[in-house]
Amino acid sequence: MAVQETDVAGLAGEQLTMSAFTQLSGSLGGYSFVKVVVDRHNETIHFLNNARHEFHALYIGTEILGIAESEVRARIDEFNQSFYHASDRRFFLGILSLHKREGRLMFSLETVEVDTMPADMIESFYAEVRKNVDAAAPLFFKPANHLQEQAVVEIPAERLPRILAHELFSSAEFVALNPGVTKGRLRALRSEQEYRENTLEWFDIVVMHRVPDDIPRLAGIINADHTTPLSHTNVLATGWSIPNAIQIGAFDLIDREALDGKWVEYEVSPQSAGVGLRMIDEPQDAGRRPAWYAQRVTLDEPEHTYNPILPLGRIRYNDSHRYGTKAANLGELHHVLAAESPRRLLGFFSVPRPPRDNLLPYLAKLLGSDSGDLLGDAQRLLAERVRVPRGVALPFSMHQGFLESSPKIQQVIGKLKMALELNAREIEPLCVELQQLIRRTRVPDYLLSELDTALVENLAGVRTFVVRSSSNAEDLAGFSAAGIYESYNHVTSAEKIVESVKEVWASLVSARSVRLRQQAGISLDDCFMGVVVQEQVRADFGGVMVTTNPMNRNDFRNVYVNVSPNVTDVVEGSKQPMQYLYSTVEGGGRTVSLGDAEEDLGVAAHAQLQRLAIVGRLLQSHFSPDYTFDSPVDIEWLATDDLLYVLQLRPYSI
Repeated sequence: MAVQETDVAGLAGEQLTMSAFTQLSGSLGGYSFVKVVVDRHNETIHFLNNARHEFHALYIGTEILGIAESEVRARIDEFNQSFYHASDRRFFLGILSLHKREGRLMFSLETVEVDTMPADMIESFYAEVRKNVDAAAPLFFKPANHLQEQAVVEIPAERLPRILAHELFSSAEFVALNPGVTKGRLRALRSEQEYRENTLEWFDIVVMHRVPDDIPRLAGIINADHTTPLSHTNVLATGWSIPNAIQIGAFDLIDREALDGKWVEYEVSPQSAGVGLRMIDEPQDAGRRPAWYAQRVTLDEPEHTYNPILPLGRIRYNDSHRYGTKAANLGELHHVLAAESPRRLLGFFSVPRPPRDNLLPYLAKLLGSDSGDLLGDAQRLLAERVRVPRGVALPFSMHQGFLESSPKIQQVIGKLKMALELNAREIEPLCVELQQLIRRTRVPDYLLSELDTALVENLAGVRTFVVRSSSNAEDLAGFSAAGIYESYNHVTSAEKIVESVKEVWASLVSARSVRLRQQAGISLDDCFMGVVVQEQVRADFGGVMVTTNPMNRNDFRNVYVNVSPNVTDVVEGSKQPMQYLYSTVEGGGRTVSLGDAEEDLGVAAHAQLQRLAIVGRLLQSHFSPDYTFDSPVDIEWLATDDLLYVLQLRPYSI
């Protein structure tokens, strides 16, 4: 059967050949796929034409049940209940994807993630698809959520061959981390040493096995090994709006096409099977400043006259011009957890998100809310389950007082400002000199006394501290500053706290942070560094969550979670994390990658991650800058069996 774009709805009651699959399929995340519907009443299988049908439900309504599309959309919740949850359901719905693994083609079959299909239905669905798909390629069932993973355990593998999502992800040759198109000079750097020895320009597209967190601003990134969408490099790529992808075999491709050092057009698209690299002539205006150079980042007027050291619970979101954005966000969190927040908590769920007209009933189900007071139940979840570690915020005025106490520091700051105005070569050595001076200079006694008093009054009894940066030049529109300022863990003594505070102050003038701010148009005169000193809490596991799906920005249901069973790995980034998607509408999660872990987390930990996902959506609503409540947040967290600790919260660029 020849299929021409949208001229047919699909293939019904016939075998799906490879040729038909190609003509019917769509593409997402590097994989080709075809939607599948099994009509159990008529014992007929349907393979949908992706160019014509975006949703299974619309195909079933219009092509099988004879219902107008407008009526299907109006009754979508009713239909979805029947399709995905009814014990006597007429239809099985799924996705058939084609993969290349270890040099061989294979199919995977999965349901949508909200489907509660039990084991007997899964086995029946698989059998029906197996007998109607080209037998030349093996077919594996891919559980769509953790419940399905548990359900299929008892089915013998010879009856139901299966493959887990993280097994496919770990062998995926291409992952579109941040879509986009750019032009630049390709630089293939095969080792950390090569990276350190070469100077990278803003128009370079860098290719490495795994790009380091301290990259300068570039035109594009290609990772030749697997990494996470929540890495610092991808957060920066997203903020800079540059394409970034995982492409296994990237160096082989570059060698084969002789692209190293050449100018190319580079494209990353979720609809493609790999990165697009096309050699081009070097532009005549290659040396001209990039367009983003003219897009200057503006800061709120900082206040560096005297402010006291305060406990986090006494500052609010609008204190960022005194204590920095990190401290202000943590202070606002204390306010939210004290159940003093307005109805903004429900903002995300209050906005219709087609095909869902009303998400509040879904939130009620996730919260187990039957009290009729959904806001109260949401606040109770936060009050009972979420904590912000105790801490104090050091203001900009303390940083300023320290800098002004040293004539030598003031002299070098003056030289650095002049070098920045002239864009002189001395910028980097002056930054190094200034950092060394900050580390060596004694903090004035009056500042030490104020710090000691604040710690005694607010953190007496704490054995181990975390010292965090909190600048006004971070977490801004167009300038995330992810990973460019320092924070320190496992700080124990008063002396070590002071040393760590000075290290944080010094990170404001590192060569990299100064250069990145200069490129963004942020003057050194306008930059100040606050510091947060917090209790370091004990936890069972932890990680980072963003309240969006960075690999599918149209997915309003899921949040993306990175987890490290060893809490130390969270802050050190020394190992590849476990990666999960959790739905904040219908609920349920799935494991995307095990990273460097040998096995998945247990049922109790998965339940805690689901709770974390809901908390993330509530906090996204409260911290939303507008009334669409669409702006995701990036949350660093730790967890025990009972509690979730929020360590940081900031906007996540999309």
